[in-house]
Amino acid sequence: MFQNYELNNIFDEMFRETGVPRQHYEPVYGQLTSLNDGAFQRRRQMADISFRNQGITFTVYKDDSGVERIFPFDLVPRIVPAAEWRTIERGLEQRITALNMFCKDVYHDQHILREKVIPAEMIYSAKMFRREMLHVNVPNDIYIHVCGTDLIRDKDGSYLVLEDNGRTPSGVSYVIENRAVMKRVLPSLFESYPVRSVEEYPFNLLQCLKELAPARSEDPTIVVLTPGIYNSAYYEHSFLARQMGVELVEGKDLIYDDGKVYMRTTGGRRLVDVIYRRIDDDFLDPLCFRPDSILGVPGLMNAYRCGNVALANAAGTGVADDKAVYPYVPAMIKFYLKQEPILNNVPTYVCANDEHRKYVLEHLHELVVKATNESGGYGMLMGHQSTAEERAEFAKLIKADPRNYIAQPVVQFSQCPSLVDDHFEGRRVDLRPYILYGKKCVVTPGGLTRVALKEGSLVVNSSQGGGSKDTWVLEEVR
Repeated sequence: MFQNYELNNIFDEMFRETGVPRQHYEPVYGQLTSLNDGAFQRRRQMADISFRNQGITFTVYKDDSGVERIFPFDLVPRIVPAAEWRTIERGLEQRITALNMFCKDVYHDQHILREKVIPAEMIYSAKMFRREMLHVNVPNDIYIHVCGTDLIRDKDGSYLVLEDNGRTPSGVSYVIENRAVMKRVLPSLFESYPVRSVEEYPFNLLQCLKELAPARSEDPTIVVLTPGIYNSAYYEHSFLARQMGVELVEGKDLIYDDGKVYMRTTGGRRLVDVIYRRIDDDFLDPLCFRPDSILGVPGLMNAYRCGNVALANAAGTGVADDKAVYPYVPAMIKFYLKQEPILNNVPTYVCANDEHRKYVLEHLHELVVKATNESGGYGMLMGHQSTAEERAEFAKLIKADPRNYIAQPVVQFSQCPSLVDDHFEGRRVDLRPYILYGKKCVVTPGGLTRVALKEGSLVVNSSQGGGSKDTWVLEEVR
């Protein structure tokens, strides 16, 4: 199955040269080569059945053939040695600390803007900058409690940050379910590895949420606020609520009264202390944001400002994961922490900058262009794979609204083996670790490895045909 496997002149997670696996992959490689195609296919079918039976799905909004899909699962694990993980962990802790300090600063004293480290117009023009949050105090001065930061590896194997997801990051349920399915269908692969657990994430998330509760309650009431069953991540919302032992609610289940938020129950109203919201800012409160929203709770933001209910993540965190603000994160780290970044960014051109925009328009054929507030692989131009017509269309969009676009050089993501028909081929992967930030910072040892299942594709998003792998972080060997 590996006979004609090609390294494609990029960094390969499993092989250091053709036919020679990296040391930490040797046991997995040995076991995979002992399986024939039929045996491996049976295990893949078992995994698909397991996902289907448990209802582990995601939703594609723009697909006429049907919205509910099983998340494609790739049975070859992605393995991260302990030493590599230490660097990732330190870098992510540093990054989320700086992002939280940035959020507090831009909504209060704005030192970073007065010092002109970041242009003030870049922040004030950000779609997700919420003037309603100016001078609002949040519990423990923490804005981003849950973050999913996307990492890639370049041709040399160095980890780079592709983007931060500090609003309502999704995907962690697949991390936990991937591990459970992997243990069920290929348990023998674990025999040679001390793999760190990912199953503690719901417990750690619950502890993080409890820390936000107003002091009035020793046993706070926590809820997960979902847009409902038609949301692409609804499975995850229900999964996390179930794992934490808290209620899953929609906006219609909550009411605002006299500065507080209550949950409707069969036994009457119950005071709510903490809301883990999986709804974007725009839809949280029709009295504060979009007046046509029926997903949120009228009056919620007033209770939030009064300190009577806590939100995770805080409103307004989208300013920190705006793709046009992303290039300034290394400067944030230096400004707030007086440190050099441990994890570097991908070089980025901000089209709001005249010089950058000129370069981008002249080099569209070799750049990746992204809309600053889109997600899921939408609003993107892969310049090296685009047509002249597509580039001309994007040029018009950039000229019409420069602030809404950034561009990056094409980074050749690392690849990992993936089963294609009856053999393995290299497919590009990224990694989304999940960080919980409370009284202590907890980086879940693993993350969602997403796979671009289409040959030659660099787009790993599930909505664009991507899948996922189980990610193994190895224990320290003492």
